Amino acid sequence: MVSSKFKKQFEELVARSVKPLADIGLTPNTITVLGLVVSVLSAWFYIQNNNGSNLLIAGLLVLFSGFLDAIDGVVARTTGKVTVFGGFLDSVFDRYSDAVVLAAITASGLCDLYVGLATIIGSIMVSYARAKSESLGINMASVGLAERAERMIILSLFTVASTYNVEFLKYGIIILGVLAHLTVIQRILFFKKKTA
Repeated sequence: MVSSKFKKQFEELVARSVKPLADIGLTPNTITVLGLVVSVLSAWFYIQNNNGSNLLIAGLLVLFSGFLDAIDGVVARTTGKVTVFGGFLDSVFDRYSDAVVLAAITASGLCDLYVGLATIIGSIMVSYARAKSESLGINMASVGLAERAERMIILSLFTVASTYNVEFLKYGIIILGVLAHLTVIQRILFFKKKTA
């Protein structure tokens, strides 16, 4: 969806502007770490949800974390710093980022406990399904309704909307959970078709 349609255009745009980042010493791995730090900061603002401005900041930080996640690979490819470790680190830190934000939303009571837990599980399983599939030689890129980029955009939009009515975030987490589990099912069916 979003990540599939606009990935090439986005990468071309970022590739033209990454040299200044490299010049100031921002390596792809540094950007990956910054993405996790921003996610942890976002989680803190979700927990401090005593006013609308905190939720607004949390939602914008989710979006910024997603942007950092989107550019670390582009920076690596553009500057010739692609490494196996960098790819591994990016994947691991993305899972931490997803889990810490969704856990903060759940723990702070901004959504139903069981819905929050189901959404965390679904989010992790989307990534696991792709990792396992690709370890077995089946490319899973762009398969499914809600890859990470889509999920982060949805979460950010519903969080910003929740500054007007906190109930919006509860609905957003339900939608995220449903989309995540549907994406896992799509990936299972895709893998089955490719290996039949």
